[in-house]
Amino acid sequence: MTATSLTNPPSIFMRPPQHLAFMAAPTETARDELDRLVTRYGNCHPGEADVVICLGGDGFMLETLRVILEAGLTTPVYGMNCGSVGFLMNPTDEEDLPYRLAHAQAAVIHPLRMKAVTAHGESHEALALNDVYLFRQTRQAAKLRIDVDRLVRIPELICDGALLATPAGSTAYNLSAHGPIVPLSGNLLPLTPICPFRPRRWRGALLPSSAHVGFSVLEHDKRPVAAVADSIEIRDVVSVQAWEDRELAVTLLFDPGQTLSERIAAEQFSA
Repeated sequence: MTATSLTNPPSIFMRPPQHLAFMAAPTETARDELDRLVTRYGNCHPGEADVVICLGGDGFMLETLRVILEAGLTTPVYGMNCGSVGFLMNPTDEEDLPYRLAHAQAAVIHPLRMKAVTAHGESHEALALNDVYLFRQTRQAAKLRIDVDRLVRIPELICDGALLATPAGSTAYNLSAHGPIVPLSGNLLPLTPICPFRPRRWRGALLPSSAHVGFSVLEHDKRPVAAVADSIEIRDVVSVQAWEDRELAVTLLFDPGQTLSERIAAEQFSA
């Protein structure tokens, strides 16, 4: 997720918000928490809410943010962790929720937009708040050509795949693939190979957030490749374009002292 954020951003509310919308993951923990919170604070439609409260883990948070984007809403989203890692979430605490929301700090996030064309000529578009990546569908390595702003940078990358991440997404799959962690304020997108074989020494690149990245699948009949934008998977692609869509944005809320910028910074110093 490419984002802009201040180190200690001010709250976006002048007073505690009263109109809350709750969205819960389909797990027992999240559903139980939903029942308690709705009983206590009520519930309304996301389009009429001051804040959307997301109950689940990071995966459900990404789904919720995509729903907000696709619905054209500007409602900020506050996550309460009912999952495992909870990198995008806040601690689950039912007490004084409106007060906590009034003091929450915001991170404005711009998604990546993916446009993929399949071997059958079908065109698909999807949004990604973490990353867009390609990966091989069979036992054989993928062969990819990578261009940046229409200039070919890697004529042939033999690999398991490649990904373009947002700064917030740089701590997820990108980090596992040995890509760099990018600060939210860096205006950079990490481009990272996944298990590269040739060129053996290429470890990726840091691109400006304005970059338009193209992936062409070489020998696609022999070496089929799938493309993924967060949880949306398109199989048998022959070309993929990915770029940051600055016309779209979602706002995440975090408790003071636990902002997304601070979490990403701290991740760079974790063992």
